[in-house]
Amino acid sequence: MSTDDTDVIPVVKGDEEDEHTGAWWWISRIVSYTLLAAMLTILAATVVIPRVSGSTPYTILTSSMRPTYPPGTLVVVKPADRSELTVGTPVTYQIRSGEPEVVTHRIVATQFSGDGITTYITRGDNNGSDDENPVRYGQIRGKVWYSIPYLGYVNNWLNGEQRRITVTVIVIGLGAYALYMFVGAGNDYRKQRRESRAP
Repeated sequence: MSTDDTDVIPVVKGDEEDEHTGAWWWISRIVSYTLLAAMLTILAATVVIPRVSGSTPYTILTSSMRPTYPPGTLVVVKPADRSELTVGTPVTYQIRSGEPEVVTHRIVATQFSGDGITTYITRGDNNGSDDENPVRYGQIRGKVWYSIPYLGYVNNWLNGEQRRITVTVIVIGLGAYALYMFVGAGNDYRKQRRESRAP
């Protein structure tokens, strides 16, 4: 009497096969990476890039610069030399010298006084006439370097103490997320090695 040797083939459950390939896994990954990219973009545009470059973020509050910069647009203003302040350049300047209130309008002309002082005539893109008072170089905070629509509302919210707290929370959150992804990748790698060694 003979006995047949029969190999036992382990049955792999479908749930285990789909653990990292199912629709929900892909959706969660796409959403998490999209949120991560959005947070990094906001953090970079409103805090990191301006601070590193010595620029200042401002928010457009009125419609005077439509359609170029509608209300809510974030404009990042970089200090500019006199040679860069040419006709057509959008600049942010103090409405009254030495006071904090500023406005962002475009240079439309330059004037030279008899004593050698240069002043700039400005106008909002959406305005029908030039601004009332010429602008001196000392009033100009800089020229517009880049702008992002709607992000100005976020910049307005992230002011003072709120900015410091929010940036701290985002940095801690990104660090925790990166650690979670690193640990998860390590666990997946070890699991795959164990499965490949299994008889």
